Amino acid sequence: MSAVRLVMAREPLPAGPAVFLAGPTPDEAAPVPSWWPAAVEALAAQWTGDQPLTVLTPESRNGVRAERYEHQVDWETAARAHATAILFWIPRDMRTMPGMTTNVEFGLDVTNGRAVLGCLADCPNPERNRYLIYVARHHGVPVCTTLTATAAAALTLLHRATPVPPDLQETK
Repeated sequence: MSAVRLVMAREPLPAGPAVFLAGPTPDEAAPVPSWWPAAVEALAAQWTGDQPLTVLTPESRNGVRAERYEHQVDWETAARAHATAILFWIPRDMRTMPGMTTNVEFGLDVTNGRAVLGCLADCPNPERNRYLIYVARHHGVPVCTTLTATAAAALTLLHRATPVPPDLQETK
């Protein structure tokens, strides 16, 4: 199994297979544990590729936030466009992680063929995910209810999208 490398907000985007972690980020005003370490762990446990997997997260390394809001938005937009797969995980809690930006990002990415949607069935506000689930299914986006299954769906998309290097292709 190859390594998994973590690229955090505003860091350079390396070449190779990449999964972007999209979903609510804990807010300083209502601190709760981040879900991204578990997502990275789930991806690492399932990654079987022959080259490193890059996991792109919009959270800042060591909590150092962007100097300007636009820098963060621009990096996230570029990172989602760069990613081979976009893993949306929405453990919706309108009090601590409402995910309003996530709703917009999902709307932008739902038709690009690189998105998977994970919505925790027993999150505090599952009714707030109903529309996203409907739209995802309408557009053929995989919908999962666990983070492990969502990671697996993202890796399946990634494997389908990643071309086999010429030196590993079978010859006829």
